Amino acid sequence: MTMRAMSSLAIFRCVWVCAVSALLGTAHASLFEDDEARRAILDLRQRVEQSNAAIKESNAAIKGLGDENGQLRRALLDLQGQIEGLKAELSRGRGAQEQLARDLSEVQMRQKDVVTGMDERLRRFEPVKVTLDGQDFLAEPSEKRDYEAAMEIFRKGEFAAAQSALGQFVQRYRKSGYTPSAMFWLGNAQYAVKDYKESMANFQQMLKTAPTHPRAPEAMLAISNVQIELKDLKGARKTMDELIKAYPASDTAATARERLTRLR
Repeated sequence: MTMRAMSSLAIFRCVWVCAVSALLGTAHASLFEDDEARRAILDLRQRVEQSNAAIKESNAAIKGLGDENGQLRRALLDLQGQIEGLKAELSRGRGAQEQLARDLSEVQMRQKDVVTGMDERLRRFEPVKVTLDGQDFLAEPSEKRDYEAAMEIFRKGEFAAAQSALGQFVQRYRKSGYTPSAMFWLGNAQYAVKDYKESMANFQQMLKTAPTHPRAPEAMLAISNVQIELKDLKGARKTMDELIKAYPASDTAATARERLTRLR
């Protein structure tokens, strides 16, 4: 109840007490005349009406306060609903952010796998450093693979198959760092199957294209062996003399000297 409503009630009580006291006093003493009684009654009625109006105003104020409280309660409930909605939205946002972080991590992992796989595939085609017969050179992975496969056949003693594999290698990789060695072993495979003319041709071709190759002295000695098989002893002695002159410090030259002693 507001202060204004309480004040109106107090006025009403005061007026009511005064009116009753006046009436009692009049009836008891019979001092007032009729006009004065009417004026007193009218005044009392006016005061009663004012009091009633004040009470109605107070009730209206009280009702207004109740309406305001209801509106305030509804506003608070609405605000609470908004807060809960914001919390839910924030939670969804955090969940989406966490999912995004997981997705990003997965993408980064897949990207790393792709890059690693790409590096591995590219590495298969990158030249590799090779050391063969005391010489260092770069070779394509395919060259290394094919040469080693052909030599594996040769080591098994399958000389006919090795002749085919090494011949294909020489045809395919004419400028490879493997080629001088491949020609040397091709000549040996041909010698093993008694294909002497082709064997000599390959040894001679090797000496022509790679005279400083570490296998060159052995190739010259192999030529002399072919010549001996072909009954060309004169040619064999000449080849060994040239070997001793061209590569005097080699172990192969020492072997040639011993054979020359027997042939003479």
